Amino acid sequence: MNWMWFLAFIILIAICGALRHVVLRGRPKETTGHNPTFVQFQRKYFIAYFLALASDWLQGPYLYKLYYHYGFLEPQIAVLYVCGFASSVVLGTATSTMANHYGRKKLCITFSIVYSISCLTKLSRNYGLLILGRILGGMSTSLLFTAYEAWYIHEHVESNDFPKEWVSITFSKATFWNGVLAIVAGVVSWLFAELLDLGPVSPFMIAIPLLLTSGAVIASSWDENTGSKKVKISKSCMEGLRHIVNSRRMLLIGIMQSLFESVMFIFIFIWTPVLDVQPYPPLGIIFSSFMACIMIGSYLFEILSREPFRIPAYTIVNGSILLGLIAISACVCSTKSYHDYRAVSYMSFLLLEVACGLYFPSMGFLRGRILPEAHRAGIMNWFRVPLNLIACILLMVLHGDSSSTGTQHMFIICSLLLALALFCGIRFANMVKDDENLKVETLDAGNKTENGSVEAVVVR
Repeated sequence: MNWMWFLAFIILIAICGALRHVVLRGRPKETTGHNPTFVQFQRKYFIAYFLALASDWLQGPYLYKLYYHYGFLEPQIAVLYVCGFASSVVLGTATSTMANHYGRKKLCITFSIVYSISCLTKLSRNYGLLILGRILGGMSTSLLFTAYEAWYIHEHVESNDFPKEWVSITFSKATFWNGVLAIVAGVVSWLFAELLDLGPVSPFMIAIPLLLTSGAVIASSWDENTGSKKVKISKSCMEGLRHIVNSRRMLLIGIMQSLFESVMFIFIFIWTPVLDVQPYPPLGIIFSSFMACIMIGSYLFEILSREPFRIPAYTIVNGSILLGLIAISACVCSTKSYHDYRAVSYMSFLLLEVACGLYFPSMGFLRGRILPEAHRAGIMNWFRVPLNLIACILLMVLHGDSSSTGTQHMFIICSLLLALALFCGIRFANMVKDDENLKVETLDAGNKTENGSVEAVVVR
């Protein structure tokens, strides 16, 4: 059956290429951002950032497999994942303040060192050391998706005085190459872990030189920058909570995000044990297929949000939640027997990743239009709290044993969570249906969401 995984991957890559051709043909020709100084500055950022991203993606396909290879049971592996999720959200609330106080360049260098240590812990079979590695990994992921972009935006606007409109050019390129790196990383990890038979720890070892090179590039070529204001975490969070309480729109956005993304966190944990049964599949190729599906979803978002469709972002969000609900509901039936229904589970997972590709840019657009810029960090911190609580509680409670029954129950709960998210999405759509600011997307709306990067929550 192994050839079917490769065939599916090739088909998905072909669909990606076709959709990209359609998207590029419909985009207006880029007439800005060709300044040689800007291009050189952009390249300096990309070298360090892409090395960091590649190292991160390499660790996605074989994390669960590594823990299982070391002989840990599913409940023990669930604890390891929970530790990573928890450390990421705890540090995420403090990242902005740390960047302002200590400097963004220092945090990016710290990321490369801490993440390298996290990778080195994967060589040990000691459970306590592996927990420490997961905590360090969660901290590092939080830094990756905050400190790098914060450094770039400050240097772009404050230090170099480039036009603000050019920020979206950089993030658009970063989004595309991030997706490409994720796909390539899955193939490379499969090549070393399975084809060369170096084991599931090999992708983590390959990531270390990439991380150290990224840190060296930053140390030698980046300038330091810090925030002009020292904002206390408590004040930022309280301001964010006040805005959420006073706005039904923000409250519904927060509920939708927490419910949908908590399901994605659970998927990060569960996809490997569902699919990795005899005959064992190529996990790296499956991972790359997931990444291709995310790119397909993001291209579909851009196509649907412009002429002739001009579908509002909130409608696309609801469509993505519905698509995810269908995919997870199918998994409820397929997990009765991992072996007999594995193909159904796989197709459902691909559909779920397409839903993610639709969800993240459309939700990012809505957050960008509804959440006030000055208080966005504090508001997002509150959104992350229930997201992580839901995911951690479900992983701890429903995986008291390693049977397929626990997995099936988890998919049932996930279906209910997505159904509730869809209900909130419909309420939100009815509330904002007359708001022209949310109805019409610009031609390059897919590149102007609040976050230019592919979200790490999707697969790791």
